[in-house]
Amino acid sequence: MSSDPLDDVFNLEDRFYTQGYTQGVEDGARAGRIEGRSFGMEKGFEKFLESGRLAGKAIVWANRLPKKTAKQKDASEKSSEACTLPPLPSNPRLEKNVKLAYALVEPDTLSTDNSDEAVQDFDDRVKRAQGKVKIIERMLN
Repeated sequence: MSSDPLDDVFNLEDRFYTQGYTQGVEDGARAGRIEGRSFGMEKGFEKFLESGRLAGKAIVWANRLPKKTAKQKDASEKSSEACTLPPLPSNPRLEKNVKLAYALVEPDTLSTDNSDEAVQDFDDRVKRAQGKVKIIERMLN
């Protein structure tokens, strides 16, 4: 007799362990992709929401900057009737920071690619814009 009839019973635990492990790896890979995609969408939304908030602030500030030429002054007199926000003080440094803050988070120039370089650039620009917004807020207070 070359083989023991109870070998199958002795190896039963190993077979079930191997089968369960294989199924767990397959299920985990599938669930991991779904959870990863969901998490990525959530984080992407949060980042783009922050950039939009910063761009909105910069647009409001840019529209409150004093106009310089007579041609622009005539247009601002007409639009100032509809605007309820007071104009910002005339300050070249403030104007430069407002323009730079908007340029950093302008939606058309921000890349939404999912590459390491694009994500790093996006994060860097938003972080720099946050710094500019803090400077502007301090100048206005």
